[in-house]
Parts: sequence; C-alpha cells; structure tokens
Amino acid sequence: MTILTTQRLRLEPFNDSHLIGLNLVNRDPAVMRYITGKPETLEDTAAAIARVKARWAEWGFSWWSFIELDSEEIIGSGCIQYLGGDTANPLEIGWRLRQDKWRQGYASEAARRMAAFAFETIGGDRLCAVCHQENTGSARVMQRLGMQFQGIERWNEMDTAVYMMTRGEWEHPGQAG
Repeated sequence: MTILTTQRLRLEPFNDSHLIGLNLVNRDPAVMRYITGKPETLEDTAAAIARVKARWAEWGFSWWSFIELDSEEIIGSGCIQYLGGDTANPLEIGWRLRQDKWRQGYASEAARRMAAFAFETIGGDRLCAVCHQENTGSARVMQRLGMQFQGIERWNEMDTAVYMMTRGEWEHPGQAG
C-alpha cells in the first residue's frame, strides 16, 4: 500500500486507526451533501474502511486519508478507483474535505498527486471524475486538474457531471491528447 506526500499532506491508505478522523469528515452533512446526501455513522465509516482495505489488496490502490502535516489530523480523503467499482470502467479520481479546509487548495494539491499516481504508477490511459451537478467546488478542482467536461451521466444513483483527462493531456497540458 502506497503512501503519497504533497507539500502539506500525507495520503495514507485507509486503516483501522483512521476510523474516528474519517468519521469526523463523513458525518458532516455539508461534506456529504453531494456525495450520499446523508451523514455517515461510525458503523458506515468502519464498513467503508473494510471495503477499502479489500480493494487495496485486490487492486493495489483505492482510498487514502488526507493527513495534514502541520496538525497530523485527518482533514479529508480521496481515491483512485474504478468508476462504479467495475474494472471494465476507467479509473476514477475523487476527494472530500473537512468543511474548515475548503477553499484552501488542499483538494487540488491532493488531486494532482493522486492523478500522478494513476498515470505514472498504475499506468492508466485516462482518468475520470464525477460530481453532483450542483457541486461547483468539486467541478472547479476537476477543471484545475486539467479535466474536460464530458456530459451528464448516471453514476452513484444520481445524474452526475462527468470530467475526463487522458494520459497525454496529463503529460502535455494545454495540448490536444
């Protein structure tokens, strides 16, 4: 399991010691508004950690906890996974942050590092992201990463905005790939 680092964050694969920190993020209704529409219980978070640990074992990648280096606190989480959990689908990137860490560049910082992992370590040819159509903050992170809007598709039981980028677009930003 791979630990990633950025200037301000350490991205650690989910483990049991992250339960309380992850639940603090995922129990906030504002954080979950566009994801599931409801806060997570402690049991939900524990089940998610178990699923993620199994995916790390199967795929070699999944969800990381975002640990702020200055405070050593979990301030969010993010993933590289197969869209819809199906290996026939493209790789998906995703993230969520504690509300007090919004609009500080953490999501973009983590997304850049996870995208590099997807293209350079996993060797993916393309990377997609989906978000609720009203989640403009997440869509801005996708755009800053260099992803292009593809349209509206049904994922995660909702009509989502889909963004995509290819390995060529990642390696040569600003050029058609």
